[in-house]
Amino acid sequence: MADKAPLLSVKELKKTYASATGPVEAIGSITFDVHAGELVCIVGPSGCGKTTLLKCLSGLLAPTSGSVRLDGAEVTAPPKKMAVVFQEYGRSLYPWLTVADNVALPLRAQGIGKAERTAAVERAVEEVGLGHAMHKYPWQLSGGMQQRVAIARAVAYQPEVLVMDEPFAAVDAQTRADLEDLVRRVWQDLGVTVLFVTHDIDESVYLGERVLMLTNSPTTIQEDLAIDLPAERDQLSTRALPRFTELRTHVYEQIQRAKRGELVR
Repeated sequence: MADKAPLLSVKELKKTYASATGPVEAIGSITFDVHAGELVCIVGPSGCGKTTLLKCLSGLLAPTSGSVRLDGAEVTAPPKKMAVVFQEYGRSLYPWLTVADNVALPLRAQGIGKAERTAAVERAVEEVGLGHAMHKYPWQLSGGMQQRVAIARAVAYQPEVLVMDEPFAAVDAQTRADLEDLVRRVWQDLGVTVLFVTHDIDESVYLGERVLMLTNSPTTIQEDLAIDLPAERDQLSTRALPRFTELRTHVYEQIQRAKRGELVR
């Protein structure tokens, strides 16, 4: 994979905000690549700038300097090849639209014909296990099911890159575990590239092929860690592996070092 051009390339990305007391440097300088088909988790101390980084990567926020390239083209606006799933899924769903109609929204906006749109919606809803709820409304669903709808909408769009911003922070532990397994299944079934931002260390190790650990703000990369766990994972046996414990302990220690301002050399 190292000899192939990356799908997403971030080079010396910096972001500084203006404030009443002077400039505030949110992102110091970040450089990394993501290849097609990877599942990369991003984790760091609270308030370190994970969401700011995500907004720069997805074209929602212009960097102060540096670049983000997708398929070789510089990202200056939200790319058509990328879909984003946010933490506040409830706000992204229209309560007066059914599950099917919510999932169809981006396809309708792209001018996709009705027959193709219907088939894509049905595939996406089935992929997230909500085939039985196609004609229900968001307010009739649990929080976890609503988040599945948000994921289905992103999947139906058939993006090359799926970016997820702490999408499971508002659900209970059992639902979170189910949704983690859903993300890995969607990633494997569809071959999509996933960037998953989380504050949960265990989640980052369980989900990812790589974990990018960020420093405190102004954030840089503390470490880019390969996760050498088996490709097939489940919540019980994977989390019971000694290697899982070693990896999550390492990530935890690095995040604590990041909080103290100790950079890896």
